[in-house]
Amino acid sequence: MSLTKSYKIITLKLAEVKLQGHLLVPKKAQGIVLFSHGSGSSRYSVRNNYVAEMLQKAGFATLLFDLLTEEEDKVYENRFNIDLITERLLEVTDWINAYPATAGLPVGYFGASTGAASALKAAAIKGNNISAVVSRGGRPDLAMTVLSKVKAPTLLIVGELDYTVLGLNIQAFDAMKCPRALEIIPKATHLFPESGALEKVATVSATWFKKYL
Repeated sequence: MSLTKSYKIITLKLAEVKLQGHLLVPKKAQGIVLFSHGSGSSRYSVRNNYVAEMLQKAGFATLLFDLLTEEEDKVYENRFNIDLITERLLEVTDWINAYPATAGLPVGYFGASTGAASALKAAAIKGNNISAVVSRGGRPDLAMTVLSKVKAPTLLIVGELDYTVLGLNIQAFDAMKCPRALEIIPKATHLFPESGALEKVATVSATWFKKYL
């Protein structure tokens, strides 16, 4: 798996911090997908970049960005501060909606691990302004209190052998009221390292975004 080579490095100037991001906008983009990665990861996540490349080929713009500054990331607890990460995602959503190259594009979220909780919390707040959400090996249970408020069609992707997370996703699925689906990747574990597993994740994600974004 190789990282995307043709993205534009951008600085997201938010209210209190500046974050670095990798933005790619294909011609005639159908929408844009914002990635909210898991704890300890960054815009360089190999797995998320692989999915981003597949989405780009499907005609979607993608933004991978660091949810924390370098200083914030040194504080281990910040990586699990779902409220902080959610606020960052909300601010970046507003930024991307105002950015000339992406203004007017439908917005979707792709959340991985704990980042899925922030994506769902942000989607609950943004309501109909978020068109679709995909969770990869996510922890939607960490957003359980707001799941019933999520309106965006949501796809939960979990490995068949990721037993604990699968159980938590089933609970979250039952708590949601929006259009939703649970995709279980056969013989896959939490990070989908098995042959063909991540490709399947990317394929079903692209299909979901094509349908709803």
